[in-house]
Amino acid sequence: MRRLHLIILLLFLIINTTMSQDNNKLQEATFGAGCFWCTEAIFSRIEGVKKVVPGYSGGDKKNPTYKEVCEGNTGHAEVAMIVYNPEEVSFAKLLEVFFKIHNPTTLNRQGADVGTQYRSVIFYHNDEQKELAQSAINKLNAEKIWENPIVTQVVPFSVFYVAEDYHDNYYENNPANPYCQIVITPKIEKFQKVFTDITKE
Repeated sequence: MRRLHLIILLLFLIINTTMSQDNNKLQEATFGAGCFWCTEAIFSRIEGVKKVVPGYSGGDKKNPTYKEVCEGNTGHAEVAMIVYNPEEVSFAKLLEVFFKIHNPTTLNRQGADVGTQYRSVIFYHNDEQKELAQSAINKLNAEKIWENPIVTQVVPFSVFYVAEDYHDNYYENNPANPYCQIVITPKIEKFQKVFTDITKE
C-alpha cells in the first residue's frame, strides 16, 4: 500500500513538473486589429496558440468597460492577448497572420468600425518582438502590398484589462449574430485558406 502511494505521488510530481515546464515556454503577443471578436476568432484557430483573451490596452482609463471603450474616449484599443508556444508557432508567423487579417493602412478604422479603439497596433512585450514587428512593416511597405503605407503602431506593452466575460469566444457563442456572419466568417475562411499549415484541426 505504501509503495502504491509512493508511485502515485511520483507520477503526480512528474505530471506537475512537465506542465510547469510547458507553461514556462509560453509567451504573449498583444495585437489590435479592429474588433477583438474577429482577432480572437482567428488567432484561437492557430496551432501553438494556447489561449486568446480579448481586452483593452493602450489608454489611460483604469478598468474601462466595453461601453466606455466603444465611445472612443479612453485611449484604449480593443486588443487580443495571445498566449502561445514559440516552439510550435513563431512570433513572426503570428505577425504574418496579423497583417493578413486586417487592413493595416486605414487609420483608426477597420471597415465600418471607426475610432481609435479600432486602431491597428502591436503592443510588443520585448525587444525581439519590437524588432520583428518593425522589420515586417518595413518589408511590407517596401513590397507595396497596399497602395497606402502601413499605419500600424508599434508600442511597448504596459497594461491590459480583460474584457467582460461575454466577449470570450464571442464568435463561437454567437454564430447567428449578423456581425459574425457578415464580417468574421469571411475573415476566418480567408485565414483557413491562406494558412492551412498552421490551422488547428
